[in-house]
Amino acid sequence: MTLSIERARSRKPITWLTILGILLLPAAVGGILVAALQNPTERLDSMTAAIVNLDEPVKVDGQLAPLGRQLASGLVEGSDDLESNLTWVISNEDDAAAGLADGSYQAVITIPESFSAAATSSGQAIADGGGSAADKAEKATITVTTPEDGLVADDLITGQIASVAASTMGTMLSEATMENVLVGFTTIGDQIGEAASGAAELASGARGAATGAAAIPDGATKLASGASQLGSGATDLANGLDTIAQNTRGAASGAAQIGSGLTGGAAELENNVGGMGQLVGAIQTGTGAATDAATQTGALAQKLGTMAAKCDPAASGAALCEQISAAADEAAVAATSAGTASGYLTQVAPDVATLPGTFSTLAASMRQAGDGATALAGGLTQLAGGVDQSSAGARALSSGAGELSGGATALSTGASELATGLDTLATGTGDLAGGLRTAADSLPSFSDEESTSLASVIADPVSSNATTGTIFGPTAIPLLAAVVLWFGGLASFIVMRAHTERTLTSRRSSAALTLRAFTPAALIGAAQGLLVALIVQIVAGYGAAEWWAFAGTAVLSGIVFAAVNQALVALFGGIGRWISALIGVLAVATGLISTVPGWLAGIGAALPTAPAFTGLIAANGGAIAALVVWAVLSIVATTIAVALRRTTSAKAVLATA
Repeated sequence: MTLSIERARSRKPITWLTILGILLLPAAVGGILVAALQNPTERLDSMTAAIVNLDEPVKVDGQLAPLGRQLASGLVEGSDDLESNLTWVISNEDDAAAGLADGSYQAVITIPESFSAAATSSGQAIADGGGSAADKAEKATITVTTPEDGLVADDLITGQIASVAASTMGTMLSEATMENVLVGFTTIGDQIGEAASGAAELASGARGAATGAAAIPDGATKLASGASQLGSGATDLANGLDTIAQNTRGAASGAAQIGSGLTGGAAELENNVGGMGQLVGAIQTGTGAATDAATQTGALAQKLGTMAAKCDPAASGAALCEQISAAADEAAVAATSAGTASGYLTQVAPDVATLPGTFSTLAASMRQAGDGATALAGGLTQLAGGVDQSSAGARALSSGAGELSGGATALSTGASELATGLDTLATGTGDLAGGLRTAADSLPSFSDEESTSLASVIADPVSSNATTGTIFGPTAIPLLAAVVLWFGGLASFIVMRAHTERTLTSRRSSAALTLRAFTPAALIGAAQGLLVALIVQIVAGYGAAEWWAFAGTAVLSGIVFAAVNQALVALFGGIGRWISALIGVLAVATGLISTVPGWLAGIGAALPTAPAFTGLIAANGGAIAALVVWAVLSIVATTIAVALRRTTSAKAVLATA
């Protein structure tokens, strides 16, 4: 079944099958592209990649750290943020190279031998305190290799996955390092706080010591004075002890003489004990004789007295009587004296009888006393030696006291300097304590939970909410829809004429001829926009309001693109179709990435696809207005082209005749 629509460059009529082909072309192209490029992360398991782990684990704080193995495990395990993962194969260098060559592997990730050492080098440098260790810190790297004949986006996918895995491990290592640093801050702050407390106590102690040291000079001066007096006293003591020693030696000599005298006297007494016995005998004899004499003399005196009484002076003569009386008196006196002597001797005789024994005892006592005096002389001699030693000690004490006095004087001077130094130390230590306290208060302090949380933020301070569901981002579908609709409009005017072949002879107005050729293309464009919107909805699943806005913009874009392509063909003929194709390519080039050259981006922004792209991303009144303006301008341009085609020369008419 044919239609009254004229075919371009042919008199063959256009059928419904042709219209259907034009109608379905954008939908088919758009559907294929969207299905192929939408959410590639859902089908990552269709790609096979090899992991070549050459890493040599290292020890950190005595524990083995096989970071290469952990990275490989993370790649194989995949991410919770992605619905699928590549099919990973743990391989070796030879197998990986062979797999890349025969297409078994779409990518090979090589973890070098020094991966663990490099990854832990920064933390080790911090643990070692910087210096030369900091110069050895390096970044750990992995190598992603893809075949030269690999597909366009394979490099992007494998590189992105490897980069995310490496970044995640780097973040994990950074978190561990930062957590240690933050905990170190807390530990250092605590230690500095303890040091500040210790410094404050030291300052207090130094202040007390300074006060005590300040009291030392006065005491040391008194000590020096006392030591000087002690030295003088010790000298006097030594002199006195010398005198005592000298006198003691004299006493020893005297005691020796006494001992000798007593011993000699004892010997004499012992020698005279016999004479004393004779003396006792003589006294005892004298006592008897005296007693006899007293008796006899008394009797004589009595007789003489009797004779004197009887004497008659006349008879005997007075002189004789007087002589007899005087003799009687003398005899009485003699008798009395003899009686007295006898009495004395009688009393003394017993005592005298004890004298020999007494003399013997006295001699023994004197001998013992002599021996004691001799021993005393020896003891006094030893005492004199001891006193000599005491005298020497007293002189040594005097000398030591002099030195003590000098030392005490030096102590006084040194204690004054010590007090000054301790006061300075106390002031400086107090300042140190204040500085340490300020430093301790200035250092941040974190709990274990705070350290872990803060370390995770510091290690990865910036996050992005960018989606990775589509390979080119959320604008891929609007871009593909705009491009396929543009090429759909181009396809319409590859098949149909931009204006009727009877333009020159038609009796209709140029505007009517333009609209007559535009109407079927506009209807096809609207249908193309609706079909593309339906296919996009099936793939992307827009919300109702969002889809209606997308569908309306797609329908309007299909109509506008039909008008623009009609104008290009009407104005430039076959070259217009070439320009249209170029516009489609520019739309793709400038819509894929923002890093295109500025002049090319300027051209892209001026194309009719630009407002369609903007409106398909989100409902936009400005984009709708721009599309309407493009449609009006295109219809006007086509009308002008049709009007120009309706003027000709007589020569041209005759030539066609």
